[in-house]
Amino acid sequence: MKIAIQASDLDHSRIDGTRVYLFNLLKNFGKIDNANVFSIWHKTKFNPSLVPSIFPNYEIHQTSFPVAWTQTRFALEIWREKPDLLWMPMQAIPIFKRKGLKTIVTIHDLAFKYFPEHFPKSDLIKLNIFSKLAIERSDKIIAVSHSTKNDILKFFPKISEKKIKVIHHGIDTMLFQKKIPEESRKEILTKYQLQTKNHILYIGAIQPRKNIATLVHAFELFKKQKESNVKLVIGGEIGWLEKETLEAIENSSQKKDIILTGKIDFVTVSGLMQNAGVFVFPSLYEGFGMPIIEAMAAGIPVIAADNSSLLEVGGRAALYFKASDFSELAQKISLVLENKNISDEMIQKGLERAKLFSWEKCAQETLELFRQTMSE
Repeated sequence: MKIAIQASDLDHSRIDGTRVYLFNLLKNFGKIDNANVFSIWHKTKFNPSLVPSIFPNYEIHQTSFPVAWTQTRFALEIWREKPDLLWMPMQAIPIFKRKGLKTIVTIHDLAFKYFPEHFPKSDLIKLNIFSKLAIERSDKIIAVSHSTKNDILKFFPKISEKKIKVIHHGIDTMLFQKKIPEESRKEILTKYQLQTKNHILYIGAIQPRKNIATLVHAFELFKKQKESNVKLVIGGEIGWLEKETLEAIENSSQKKDIILTGKIDFVTVSGLMQNAGVFVFPSLYEGFGMPIIEAMAAGIPVIAADNSSLLEVGGRAALYFKASDFSELAQKISLVLENKNISDEMIQKGLERAKLFSWEKCAQETLELFRQTMSE
């Protein structure tokens, strides 16, 4: 069987959860399956941090085109190549494809349905059009959580539940649990002027849905109530519509203790996690919420907003708060940072929770869906 994969997301300079997902599945497909051929297509040049693994049964194709690549050059190449199966690891599908070509699409989230105001208008239009086509015209849908599956059924009630398979994301356990060398650890802490276990950490893009302003206000209240040298580290790149978030940071009474890292590599992310006092994920909505499991694997307590997939993914290993209530978040931060027994218990629960998620398991379940789809 020849499986075509649209992998242009790996060309992007900004790394997000959808790209980490694709990168890690390609890292595992070739380890598990050496019988099928994987035809991997991308547009320009892979991000150096996202270059896929190479296996004997991998065919890498780089074919550029300036406009609507998925609907033009990629669609044409797939038409010519005649694969047995097409996997779209993002929320789109070629409008024109060969009749009978079995197609599977991964739906990561439907945040744009709940928070349309949090997306640039041009992106919102494309998300609505292409997600609808992908959901309606695919043979099978991978939902990355039961929460996402429920959202698909809510907004697309004509879709059969049998068409949707929930396959959770994994985590790179080695990356987040392997202790980085002492020299590297000191270098990371020195760069951001941090002390071990003395910072609150957020990892993710800076965009409205991530609700970072609420975390900033909670940090201000925490510092007002407790005199401490704890810092807040916001690790990640600028996403979009970031103005209000950056203004909240710029105008904060605790601005001097808020650190914006900008773009950081995987090793730095792991180093910041392993040395944090608590990880906070205040997002208003997530399709999965990979950073909370990564933080658990790294051995730090996790506080997350009580919405969407975050309760499903974090389970009983995390503490939760209402995403709009910065006062409640400040209380939870104080509880974790000041009570070692609670912190230690959360760390142990988190380490056990993280064991439930692996990229190998995710890849195995995805390959099984490929085989099942072809047999139907």
